[in-house]
Amino acid sequence: MKKEQMACCRSICLLYKELPCLPSTTRPWPLLERARRLTPGLNFQINYFSSSEDGDIIDCVSIYDQPAFDHPALWNHTIQLAPTYDPTIDEHSKKATAEREGKEEKNSMVVKQTWRKSGSCPEGTIPIRRIRKHVLLKAESVERYGRKKPMFSQENAQLPITRSSHTLLTNRSKAFLLTAGNNYNAAKGDIKVCNPRVEFDDEYSTSQVALLTGPYYNFEAIESGWAVNPGVYGDRQTRLFVYWTADASQKTGCFDLTCPGFVQTSNEIALGSAIYPISTPNGLPYEIIMFLFRDFKTDNWWVQYGESINIGYWPPELFGALSHTAETVQWGGEVYSTKIGRPPHTRTAMGSGRFPDFISGTSGWVKRMRVRDNSMVLMFPGWVEHYSDEYDCYDVDFIRDYLDDPELYYGGPGKNPRCP
Repeated sequence: MKKEQMACCRSICLLYKELPCLPSTTRPWPLLERARRLTPGLNFQINYFSSSEDGDIIDCVSIYDQPAFDHPALWNHTIQLAPTYDPTIDEHSKKATAEREGKEEKNSMVVKQTWRKSGSCPEGTIPIRRIRKHVLLKAESVERYGRKKPMFSQENAQLPITRSSHTLLTNRSKAFLLTAGNNYNAAKGDIKVCNPRVEFDDEYSTSQVALLTGPYYNFEAIESGWAVNPGVYGDRQTRLFVYWTADASQKTGCFDLTCPGFVQTSNEIALGSAIYPISTPNGLPYEIIMFLFRDFKTDNWWVQYGESINIGYWPPELFGALSHTAETVQWGGEVYSTKIGRPPHTRTAMGSGRFPDFISGTSGWVKRMRVRDNSMVLMFPGWVEHYSDEYDCYDVDFIRDYLDDPELYYGGPGKNPRCP
């Protein structure tokens, strides 16, 4: 048995307590049976579990028994419980925060997770969202559950790299702002929380902050934001996520803790859990503040939520060049569907499902975007470019005139008269 298969299946067993990790002579569900067969004799301890009002079950698992440590590169890993420094403290960011608080009353609110209404996990444990049986049964394979489809075909990988290389995305449509040209060790953004329509169960819509490095056909990436992803979560609620890959999602990486890799340290946040409230056209805009940064002493890539909660980190052993620095930062949205780029186009929406609208603010947006490069200061990047794969389906608008702090507006409904 391949080590990668065993590690993946053990993670799924840990996330899905109803799945006994023992051999079985019956085969009522071939996919679940395969997971059982690949992970004989596995035991784990659930210290406490909580039933959320939205149907989720959250298991509180010892921080030392989490899925991350089934990755071969992390078998002897020592957990870093907290960053070695506070990445938000520097004179530039202090000044910007003071000016912002002095000029305006905050009109958007940071969201919470639904499961916390039912309780919390004790110190020394982490909350892990339990995978539902019907979700696992729909997966194409145990090994690929929780992983994005590869973004590039092998044929595309042989083509020369050009400025238009991003048009070779397979079944993807993106609308984003990017910066490149430096070595980046942190990225941040305030992302409006929406609940876009997702037409089919094998499609998804996400909004995120991402750091990337490497060639377009084999890039390494880490990202975090919110997602509506029935294929991974089993419903169409808006959920907090993290994602990583070391090879453009060909054989590595996954959402949340569905495979070994991400090391969680917080007992307050359950990755993949639903978040609330959701922004509505005539109501208050709600947002999540996501901050990804590298710890210079350990090279771990940390994920911070809401400017204060350090969720966990990706160890450098998972990556190649990304273990030291990122070459590109992106903010924006992504839609996956096999109907991208061909009629009839999917009706899966991006952002709020509305085209960019700076005046009314009803579309998706990312504000207070920041990067940190070799200058070691959090700041808006000096060079940026905005781009959309399908302007008639999902558009993007970058606003920097008349504003002290540039803002990104993006999104769209998918299929419409302009996008048949």
